[in-house]
Amino acid sequence: MEKLQQNSRRCFLKTSAALSATLAAPAFVRGTNLNSKLQIAGIGADGKGWSDIREIASHPQSQFIAFCDVDLARTAKVHKMVPDAPIFQDYRIMLAELGDKIDAVTVSTPDHTHAKISIDAMTLGKHIYCQKPLTRTVWEARQMRRHAAKAGVITRMGNQIHSHSSYRSAAELIQGGAIGKVKAVHSWVGTTGHGRSGLTERPAKNDPVPKTLNWDMWIGVAPMRPYGGNRVYHPFTWRDWQDFGSGAIGDFGCHLLDPVYTALKITGDPISIVSNHTGINNEVWPTAETLKYIIPGTEYTAGKTLPITWYDGGRRPDPAIADLAEGQKLPANGSIFIGEEANLILPHYSTPYLNKLNYKFKPAESLNHYHGWVDGCLSCKQPSDGFEYGGHLTEAVQLGNVAAFFPKEKLEFDGKALKITNKPEANPYLTRNYRKGFEIKELS
Repeated sequence: MEKLQQNSRRCFLKTSAALSATLAAPAFVRGTNLNSKLQIAGIGADGKGWSDIREIASHPQSQFIAFCDVDLARTAKVHKMVPDAPIFQDYRIMLAELGDKIDAVTVSTPDHTHAKISIDAMTLGKHIYCQKPLTRTVWEARQMRRHAAKAGVITRMGNQIHSHSSYRSAAELIQGGAIGKVKAVHSWVGTTGHGRSGLTERPAKNDPVPKTLNWDMWIGVAPMRPYGGNRVYHPFTWRDWQDFGSGAIGDFGCHLLDPVYTALKITGDPISIVSNHTGINNEVWPTAETLKYIIPGTEYTAGKTLPITWYDGGRRPDPAIADLAEGQKLPANGSIFIGEEANLILPHYSTPYLNKLNYKFKPAESLNHYHGWVDGCLSCKQPSDGFEYGGHLTEAVQLGNVAAFFPKEKLEFDGKALKITNKPEANPYLTRNYRKGFEIKELS
């Protein structure tokens, strides 16, 4: 690359001993005022996109200057928030037209589009806040890590509970030795793999595409298919479908497994995984599933490896595993950390507790996940939950979806080679075939 991209150069200037001399030279848009507001473009303008934009916009040093949504019917809220900001249907046109005016981008779109949009923006030097799961496939998660590192931009995955008191408290307790070394983890959620659309096959009849919707851009990297109708795929019901969403593990794995990875400082790739579920076809994800991972151990685990079991769709661990004290019960969604000295139960979005009723601790402070990303972009300091961390977590989550296609078979994974070594026919599921014009540039 002949010249550093805007944000990489901005970070270089801010930390360089040659800062004062460099500022006298011609600069990028924000180069002459490193304390100006972060200029942000929001991609995905309603639903989770709207809540992300609204939270980030509450930071006093952030300023949204453009928005993009493939469905213009879903842009009324952002238009009301910033009436003068242009609205696009194609993010590529937005990035091309606004160029260096954009410092950072939020990506709150269906799972299958995360990697393509984020990588295109990172290649242009834009900081990225991307919703979870970081990508739809294992290969894409690896590419997100590599592109973020090469671009030198500030990144964060949008699993905001990462910064919440409950998860931060659990990490502090475990790292502080409250339960001793961890022997096993069990995590569960009641959400089903499909059911949002009420369909398990593509509809026999298809409604015409609404005039407000750019269906070609919505499909993006995936194989083209008819629109179907309202809430067949768009909006939100895409989570059911293998081409677009990631089922229950994709929806909640980056939430519930986040404190597991954070507390135990897991950076290694899964060694093996086994899926057991209610059945799968070629369109939607299983209704209910159990996944058994073997993960490399760390300084906080009792052994060289750690078993992690995931349950969804109404499946749950046996409460006896937790050895609960009288009056305690398992939450509707959460995790159990089985320790050598005690067990920690972590409800989703609630205070953790030990199976020792008299154990007292001071809860950790909740932080603003969104503001932490903005602060990182402004200071050029990478916050936790960036794409290096989020990429590892997403690879594990999406490896679970690979295992779903080979129920009850143990898949052995070589993370370094990005291959399943004992089942070659599983390897194509680590990635996907990209539609022409929507390919992702591979970094090795």
